[in-house]
Amino acid sequence: MTASLAAMPSVCQTLLYPRSIALVGASDDVKKTGGRPLQFLRRSGFAGTIYPINPNRAQVQGEQAWPSLAALPQVPDHVFVLSPTETVIDTVRECARLGVPLVTILASGFSESGAEGVQREAELRAIARNSTLRILGPSSLGVVNPHNGLVLTANAAFAEPDVPRGKVFVASHSGSMIGALVSRGKARGVGFAGLVSVGSEVDLSVGEICAATLDDPAIEGYALFLESLRHGDQLQAFAREAARRGKPVIAYKLGRSSAAAEMATTHTGALAGEDDIADAFLKDLGIVRVDMLETLFEVFPLAQKVPLQSHSMAGKRIGVVTTTGGGAAMVVDQLGLRGITVQPVSDATLAKLKAAQVPGSAGRVLDLTLAGTRYEVMKSVLDIMLEAPEFDMVVAVVGSSARFQPDLAVKPIMDSAGHAKPLVTMLVPDAPQALAALTQAGMPCFRTPESCADAIAAVLARRVPHTPGQTVAAAPGMGAALSEAQAYQLLDRLQVPHAPAATFALDGQPGPLPFDFPVVAKVCSPEIPHKTEVGGVVLGIQNPEQLVQAFATLRANLAARAPGVACNEVLVQPMRKGLSEVLLGYRIDPDAGPIIMLAAGGIWAEVMRDRSIRLAPVSVDTAREMIAEVKLLQTVSGLRGKARGDLEALAQAISDLSQLALQPVHGVLEAEVNPLMVMPEGQGVLAVDALVLQAR
Repeated sequence: MTASLAAMPSVCQTLLYPRSIALVGASDDVKKTGGRPLQFLRRSGFAGTIYPINPNRAQVQGEQAWPSLAALPQVPDHVFVLSPTETVIDTVRECARLGVPLVTILASGFSESGAEGVQREAELRAIARNSTLRILGPSSLGVVNPHNGLVLTANAAFAEPDVPRGKVFVASHSGSMIGALVSRGKARGVGFAGLVSVGSEVDLSVGEICAATLDDPAIEGYALFLESLRHGDQLQAFAREAARRGKPVIAYKLGRSSAAAEMATTHTGALAGEDDIADAFLKDLGIVRVDMLETLFEVFPLAQKVPLQSHSMAGKRIGVVTTTGGGAAMVVDQLGLRGITVQPVSDATLAKLKAAQVPGSAGRVLDLTLAGTRYEVMKSVLDIMLEAPEFDMVVAVVGSSARFQPDLAVKPIMDSAGHAKPLVTMLVPDAPQALAALTQAGMPCFRTPESCADAIAAVLARRVPHTPGQTVAAAPGMGAALSEAQAYQLLDRLQVPHAPAATFALDGQPGPLPFDFPVVAKVCSPEIPHKTEVGGVVLGIQNPEQLVQAFATLRANLAARAPGVACNEVLVQPMRKGLSEVLLGYRIDPDAGPIIMLAAGGIWAEVMRDRSIRLAPVSVDTAREMIAEVKLLQTVSGLRGKARGDLEALAQAISDLSQLALQPVHGVLEAEVNPLMVMPEGQGVLAVDALVLQAR
């Protein structure tokens, strides 16, 4: 072990560089799950000590077997428990008693299997909490380090020898995926610096494991296969540190369902589904979230080439040069579907191309036709385009010559690799030789237009991590609502503007108003978060007599629709109308932490689902980006002579509300303004309803 490895956290050392391994439940039959790890370790040349544990056999696969962990001549660095579920707890207790640093559990049958499994999982957590033992799993298929022959896995895919080496470390909730990625990577000439099947994360999480490996010099980036967001605080801490060190993190996440939104108290909770929040969470941490599995292991060279701090999604200008118009059209279409427009060649660049006697035609793309298959033509064009100021990235789309004559069109691409500007290649035919050469050279290259566009869009969509927010400790469902009047007091402290309001006793008579008619009267009680559902709002009140009648109407509606619900006040506000209405919401997600959401407001909030989400807090600049992402607000952006709303005041209000993430003293779990009226430019924004949930 080198000095740098010796200084690594113990989790990394025992996980990827163990000096000794015990296999509890090792089988003599290499066809069985319990027999695979020993066979794989021996075949891969692992140099450490291996102890097969089997109380029923003196030998396993021709090697000495040991009856128990206690019988071993030393305490192993890493124990892989291959035995059945019912034996796991006792084995893990024995590991803790002996001082084993790390145990991996293959068996399932824990929290996913009902009450008995939940209890087993609780016992595992208690063992880890009360000892120095760390636990990987349950439901972990093990860990692989191609650099030292550590193939400590029961995954049958590793029966194929020679795991390819690379620079990317893989952490996966799914154990089968580590084998799938290796086989797919082999086909593309892509290797890995390590792979770990994380399983149920009863103790060690994706974030903690990856964070522990950040000092490993063999690891230059990370690929995550996520089934959900769990232990979000640890994942967040890892991603921020990886971004600081310039180690790209790529993620493929399952679970785009929003079923949990059905139980939400606020519109913010209903609109910000699990995957919406996960998407904002990953991108705000600088993580490249891809949509396609193939992109997961293809995108790393591009993520390395495009520094996180050097771009914004809106400012990326893509130039395309091609030897095949049809192939380029596919790339352009796929980029367009992801909101990226290809930039045409400028007149100045066209003049340089003409001076260089470059053939072909220039429209949205520069189509060289068959002339581009000549080395000198393609190289000359790339030299000019990579220097052209109108492009931030250049995509070269190569046709049939990539398969049959790669030296003609692919070699000039490889010879242009040293340029600071990113150069991406998409090969239209099946051209494994050219792909392998480009991959070996560390150049971004893609087999399909879909994965090419997915990679570009995902790399550009990530954002520089900012100051993290703080969570408020509260059990699920433990939030207590404030009345609307109390919610406005909170908005005052945050400097978020709201319409003036006066409160009166529900069972009394309204007094003089500090503002003019017409007005609206609303029941005001923490017990009634959604007033319209109980007939608790009367609009368009024109005079004092109608206001008295409105109070009577509210009393009658409450008696009929909410009998016994405590309500002692009526809140009265002047009727106001803006150019547009938006919903502005803040909430603390149990996994992602504080988030801020801007969405189309009023009756359109849940119909249109037109929204933008970020981790809170956000700056005014970030708030402006959010405004640009909500399509409804384009109607008040001043287009075609239309009235312009006060979008700067809206950006300030978004930022101000998001500061709740830095003010846990308020104990706010959720805060929502719906609607927030966007007034004409120069007249600000105005909250005319607010709902706040605080920790009890």
